[in-house]
Amino acid sequence: MVDTAILDAALHLLSTEGYARMSMDGVAARAGVSKATIYLRYEGKADLATAALAHLRESGAPAPTGDLRADLVAQLRQLRRNAERVSVMPLVGTCLMEEQHTPELMRLFRERTLRPRRALLRRMLDDAARTGAIAPDGDIEAAVDLMMGAYQSRHLSGEPFPRGWAERVVDALLRGLGAPGPG
Repeated sequence: MVDTAILDAALHLLSTEGYARMSMDGVAARAGVSKATIYLRYEGKADLATAALAHLRESGAPAPTGDLRADLVAQLRQLRRNAERVSVMPLVGTCLMEEQHTPELMRLFRERTLRPRRALLRRMLDDAARTGAIAPDGDIEAAVDLMMGAYQSRHLSGEPFPRGWAERVVDALLRGLGAPGPG
């Protein structure tokens, strides 16, 4: 219960204040705990912020359906929903800007947020290649890169997300991987 309150408070402050203005005092006040309680669980702000993002990814994870297209669309929708809930693009910018001075922030962001999602997508596509849902020689690493970069590209372009954006991205990806077309 305390752990969830701390992570939820950190997510709230990340989304409303951003990483730079999020403070351990603010998280403690919002969670109704002492700073000491937070420091018993997290080494510092980078540790807490990235744990909160991992909590968001894990708690909102869509259940697999066994339908590759539906599962990939669900993953892309969750990625977008989480990124917009926490304003993750400014956090990515902060991670990049602070990489020289605060390398643990980028290391933890990669370890807790990016790599687990990449691994999940890779597993889904590897399984699809084994079962023949996509071509066995498809470039799965490039497909993972495309899925992970689709949101960032659209967001940075400043163009609105069109209706059916996630479905269009997944359909283009699956065509590129040699998935059979609709029956």
